[in-house]
Amino acid sequence: MADAAGQALDAAVREGSGRLVAALAARFRDLDVAEDAFAFACAAAVVAWRRDGPPRDAAAWLYATARRRGFDLTRRARVRDAYRPDDPDPEATPEEIAMAALEPIPDERLRLIFTCCHPALAVEARIALTLRTICGLSVDRLARAFLTTELAMTQRLTRARRKIAQAGIPFEVPGPREWPERLGAVLAALEIAYAQAYEDAAGAGDAAGLAGETLRLSRVLCDLLPDEPEVMGLAASIRLAEARRPARIDGEGRMIPLDEQEVGRWDEALIDEAVALLARAAQVGRSGPYQVMAAIHGAHASRKETGVTPWLTILGLYDALMVVRPSPVAEINRAVALAKVEGAEAGLRALAAANAEGRVENFAPYHAARAHLAEQAGGIEVARGALVRCLELVATPAEQGYLRGRIARLGASTSSRTAPR
Repeated sequence: MADAAGQALDAAVREGSGRLVAALAARFRDLDVAEDAFAFACAAAVVAWRRDGPPRDAAAWLYATARRRGFDLTRRARVRDAYRPDDPDPEATPEEIAMAALEPIPDERLRLIFTCCHPALAVEARIALTLRTICGLSVDRLARAFLTTELAMTQRLTRARRKIAQAGIPFEVPGPREWPERLGAVLAALEIAYAQAYEDAAGAGDAAGLAGETLRLSRVLCDLLPDEPEVMGLAASIRLAEARRPARIDGEGRMIPLDEQEVGRWDEALIDEAVALLARAAQVGRSGPYQVMAAIHGAHASRKETGVTPWLTILGLYDALMVVRPSPVAEINRAVALAKVEGAEAGLRALAAANAEGRVENFAPYHAARAHLAEQAGGIEVARGALVRCLELVATPAEQGYLRGRIARLGASTSSRTAPR
């Protein structure tokens, strides 16, 4: 029974924590209350579910328990005279349902993302707070996404919450006039949320649900802002990357690298949707980094039609991306493209520059790229060491299986070279 309870709770938290905390935050208009109430509900579930067995609807049980706890917390708060939660919502009338359909932002989770991205906070703090509170990403995941330490990320989140409390920043949904100053942070939050899901080829980790969610939210955002080409660029990028998911693992559950994937398994519907979005964005005539990233994904997708990857085009697009939005991650990807055009040694030099002052030393894709290029250049021991380091930084099973297989193959290659003849 205890085992079943633990598994049910793990599944409920993994699949629904972001949505539940978002709903609680919207209900109580206080991020701390929402998180505290949800944590209380999880702790209560450990006891109750082991005693009585898991409920039929675990998410509903957690929400109801957290909601009661939220009311209790707000009643006890010192500011209860200044803020009292509304009475429980009555059953919606047909008129109210019709009015709700006219909300400026028609999706609850997207409303909360816009709410968290308040311009009074530093841009990175807005993004981190959104990903932690609304998307449910762990501090460890956030630290890796921002290429920083868990301690630094915890401090960033703490400072953001403190500023919200001290400055009296209202937890309310912004009107359309306020959207432009928040849009960049909203797009970045969705980009990072999807990247966390994409890291896991098998979709077995705690961020797996964010893939489908960012697909959905980016579609809502395109409908909400039909004349924003960067919104369409991000939506296209997500679709082109997600189109490859059916081809990303082999029969034994190991990751398959992009250049080894069977293109016939890529999702044509998602590719077509992305192409249509990019065509709409081009008609607007304002380019930006998300459209450049989508063009890179589109160039990879063209292999489905031509049978070859246009690496020279991809290298040019990464050069453009480094102008409009330089980043260590873009540098790593550019180094791989450069190696395809000018050779592995050129790629290795570019990778070394990307890791100046050790800034991507704890970033698994850097070590994966270094291993790939070192092997091509004949540095088998360097490649093996990079793969071992990469394996230390990766927690997802499909990627671990792939890395172990490569390490084993390199070990066999080394042995064959040193064996007596």
